[in-house]
Amino acid sequence: MATETKTDVVMELNRAGASGGAVDLRSDTVTRPSAEMRAAMASAEVGDDVYGEDPTVNRLEARAAEIFGKEAALFVPTGCMGNLIAIKVWTHHGDEVVCEERGHVNLYELASMSAIAGCMPRVVRAEDGIMSWNQIAAVIRPTIYYDSQTALICLENTVNMWGGTVYPTAQVDEICDGAHAMGLKVHMDGARIFNAATALGENVASMTRKVDSVMFCLSKGLGAPVGSIVVGTRAFIEKGRVYRKMVGGGMRQAGVIAAAGLIALEKSPGRLHIDHENARRLAEGIAQIRGLRIDAAKVRSNIVIFDCSGTGKTAVELCEMLHRRGVWAQDTAPYSVRLVTHVDVNRAGIERALVVLGELAAEASGVKAAASRRTP
Repeated sequence: MATETKTDVVMELNRAGASGGAVDLRSDTVTRPSAEMRAAMASAEVGDDVYGEDPTVNRLEARAAEIFGKEAALFVPTGCMGNLIAIKVWTHHGDEVVCEERGHVNLYELASMSAIAGCMPRVVRAEDGIMSWNQIAAVIRPTIYYDSQTALICLENTVNMWGGTVYPTAQVDEICDGAHAMGLKVHMDGARIFNAATALGENVASMTRKVDSVMFCLSKGLGAPVGSIVVGTRAFIEKGRVYRKMVGGGMRQAGVIAAAGLIALEKSPGRLHIDHENARRLAEGIAQIRGLRIDAAKVRSNIVIFDCSGTGKTAVELCEMLHRRGVWAQDTAPYSVRLVTHVDVNRAGIERALVVLGELAAEASGVKAAASRRTP
């Protein structure tokens, strides 16, 4: 066994969120590649993927298609690109895409469905971000030549901005059945679909069997340094390959990063329950802190969003205070803070985050109470 270096030790401390490094809970995109991933990247067999000649990319795509029970798959640099490609394949300029109001494709993809795909979002406001077929059917445009036409329904699973909520598979099936009966397609933004599968105790193939296309991220809960995958029919993927090149996603010797993606795909789903347990611990601890508000029972996966208005601090202010004490979080609304658990933060890091949150909330509440007493 190779001798452990000082750099290795520091890296592992940072991965664990131990006292030597920050507890980074901003997102599960911040993870570092494991030693196994780094070794695989260094020794990856490569070729030119634009010519379809990178054997490691080809293995990754074939394995992804197999896991999802789809005909083919496409390796893309980012999840945003994967979603955009799917929208481009399934729509024409002037079409509408039904999505939840706070869905990632509506809020966080720079309006690319409009700017590049030429489509308009048709939004639904759904409790916990989980749309029903009745809600979707209510906003589908009638087939009249002077109305823009609905072409695609986009589901997100898990639902990021609603705290990692999870679609029941029966509900996904019902939406697909209704959509297909009307000649519409269904795309799933499954950036964290493996987290959803862990929460449900199901497999991704059965969960997405009626969905026309799925995008999932290798670089979020699965812990790879970069990359996402789109899966669907062979015809869909071949058209998607054209759009990948059009938007600048044609990579050359991409096997160097695909090698890490293969390890993430094969090994990471089996440990996601640990992240979920840590998220529940976070939520339960936050529920006990005065000035913070969360419904811990709704935390199903690895995302925890809480309300900090009771502290008298905005989310930005609280995140800045946390950052100075070595706990990194993300503001998502004026008084909403998001924490995301992942492989690089262990239970010790979670407990440390709760201690710091408790201290800051107490300090903020004390300042708020003192200010209130000074008010004439």
